[in-house]
Amino acid sequence: MNISRLLSVAPMMERTDRHCRYFFRLLSQQTLLYSEMINANAIIKGNKTRLLNFSEIEHPLALQIGGSDPKLLAEATKIGVDWGYDEINLNVGCPSSRVSSGDFGAVLMKRKDHVAKCIDAMAQFSSNVPISVKCRIAVDDQDPEEILPSFIKTVSNSGLSIFIIHARKAILSGLSPKDNRKIPPIEYNLVKKIKAQFPKLEICLNGEIKDLSSVMNFINDGIDGCMIGREVYKNPSKILENADEKIFNKMDLSGKSKKRRLYEALLKMIPYLESHLLEGGKASSVLRHLINSVSGLEGAKLFRSTLSENMNKKNQTEIFEKALKLVNFSDKKIDVEGTQFESGLV
Repeated sequence: MNISRLLSVAPMMERTDRHCRYFFRLLSQQTLLYSEMINANAIIKGNKTRLLNFSEIEHPLALQIGGSDPKLLAEATKIGVDWGYDEINLNVGCPSSRVSSGDFGAVLMKRKDHVAKCIDAMAQFSSNVPISVKCRIAVDDQDPEEILPSFIKTVSNSGLSIFIIHARKAILSGLSPKDNRKIPPIEYNLVKKIKAQFPKLEICLNGEIKDLSSVMNFINDGIDGCMIGREVYKNPSKILENADEKIFNKMDLSGKSKKRRLYEALLKMIPYLESHLLEGGKASSVLRHLINSVSGLEGAKLFRSTLSENMNKKNQTEIFEKALKLVNFSDKKIDVEGTQFESGLV
């Protein structure tokens, strides 16, 4: 599969699972989606069906792997490729102390030669599936202007050509993962310099990107693509509903309003939820990803409270349908059965 990385959704722990990705794909056909980070050892020894399964509509889809043992990473890569993922990504950016204590994630920025060995081992089992690295600009007291070009050069010499760079340092002692997404200053210009220094590499940017206009600005500045995380999860329709047209130049020929398209995507989550429940799954596994889906629309607060307050009750499909009726998706409200009634909450 020929993957475009103009826009991607970041791998987010406890966020970008298969249910979340299914909904995101209903909003954008083109945006590259990433799994949560999964430890290589878990992929090899764990419940592969639970960890790796996905719906076919989720393509293009990348699997992010955490680890530092070349042999285990190679084996996990082969499993991911055989499972049908379109890209395998190595995490060299997570600042979690638990991850660092396992000698993977952002701490690997200190071991560029070892990362190159990991990539070389993974590539031997990747077939034609691309491998990428998601990294930081530096960690702790490293000088980003010095370490990042050196890291990119060393790792790319192993044959890697795709880097997604979170344009912040990671402070591995003293800052939580949450603080590491906010406190170290963002350094977009350094990533632009890296692209200029390594023009043949595919360099994508991550960190504090809030809207599609910013994505287009970075692309126009020469960056190969942007990855957005928390902003997509907080307001998925704001980013993803417009992505195919604005970023990928795929015109929507349906003539439907954006609100109508969002409504229809949410309607498709009803049979998805029903199927998940029939398989013995919990409704909350699906519904928790939909709470922010109508942000900015009239009735969004009631929608959120209806879902969150009834998340563990029975008849979840009916509760979700009721919540949908509380939202104004157009000048006239649209009933779940397709009939219309006047705007206003019911």
